[in-house]
Amino acid sequence: MSRQQILTLTAMASINFSSMICYSILGPFFPNEAKKKGVSQAMIGLIFGIYALCTLVGSLLLGKYIVQIGAKFMIVAGLFVSSGCTVLFGFLDQVSDGTVFVVLCFITRCINAIGFSAAVTSSFAVSAKVFPESIATVLGFMEIFTGLGLILGPPLGGWLYQSFGYEIPFVFTGCLLFATVPLNLWILPSFDRRVCLFHSNIDILLICFVVFSLSSGLGFLDATLSIFAIEKLNLSAGSVGLLMIGLSLPYGAASPVFGVISDKYPSIRKWMMVIGGMATAVSFCFLGPLPIFHIRSQLWLTVLMLIVVGFSLCMTCIPTFAEMIACAHENGFEEDLSTLGLVSGLFSAVWSAGMFFGPTIGGYITQALNFEWSAGVQGALAFLAVRTNSMTDTSLSQGEKSPLLPKTDHLRVDVS
Repeated sequence: MSRQQILTLTAMASINFSSMICYSILGPFFPNEAKKKGVSQAMIGLIFGIYALCTLVGSLLLGKYIVQIGAKFMIVAGLFVSSGCTVLFGFLDQVSDGTVFVVLCFITRCINAIGFSAAVTSSFAVSAKVFPESIATVLGFMEIFTGLGLILGPPLGGWLYQSFGYEIPFVFTGCLLFATVPLNLWILPSFDRRVCLFHSNIDILLICFVVFSLSSGLGFLDATLSIFAIEKLNLSAGSVGLLMIGLSLPYGAASPVFGVISDKYPSIRKWMMVIGGMATAVSFCFLGPLPIFHIRSQLWLTVLMLIVVGFSLCMTCIPTFAEMIACAHENGFEEDLSTLGLVSGLFSAVWSAGMFFGPTIGGYITQALNFEWSAGVQGALAFLAVRTNSMTDTSLSQGEKSPLLPKTDHLRVDVS
């Protein structure tokens, strides 16, 4: 591995780690804090979900125009905006209850999401460009730091909240994210300009459905798990943060393993997605568990199912990005950064769509019924996604494949 590759990997790891800490600190205490200000469960779900909706829009637009904006500028500017909004979110407890609080939450989360989408979309494209032969392995390595951020975020947020109040968790993590700005300014490389065309096909659409179902499940847990754990399992905010480690620790630990397997045996990527998706579906059904099983909610069962969800989500998610790029290359897309930018933008957008759907719809179902039924809906969605992929012949002829993104002629890449 060259010095530039090591430095690039370091930069991408710093982005994943710090961004995920900022994202995950809300889980243990924000839903309860919002309820104190008179915000309903459904509206709390929307506050979580709007972040993903704006990330969806930002990812599609920024992924398309990465060639005009420049990937390095997108990463640095995105980190700067996201860190500033994270700090500002920490002062929202000072505003009045009700509508003003909700509106400011939406505005801050939306701007934060645009910055996040800029950084993450560009980081995917740059990583795939620097490591063209080992995309899944590198993605698996990066997901270690995603997992570490998700592991440390909830307990850190819960501890800082209990010790210092509402503001400090956001100020601390926002400053941590801001520290990555000069690091990435110094480390990130520049690339040559190239020209490419981009199309898509039904295979990518089906993979996108899998990605959507995965992120929907994660978004649902972000918005609803803490209240379920506090009300049904009688846990404190700090204990909820520790509970969430049961999801993020196995995800982070298994990521490099599944990344290596995916790169070494690309022919089994589809089966990794199918098996992992089935395990995800089953574990969500027993997370509550579903009332039809007549099993009482218990802490040990919740922890066990979160561990299974962590492993199964990792097994399903890691091969998806590499498969999307492989589908693009098989259909004549050039192996350069503009193609990778569009693929990473699409991946981030679909992931964000799920992160909007999960907490929003999950919040409404939880409010109308309960957490147990809402978790079962997420399990059904995961089952539908993998069932659709397992039944579809991936060797469709070119004539049966329809474009998903518009053809883009004369794209010039400048990421310096």
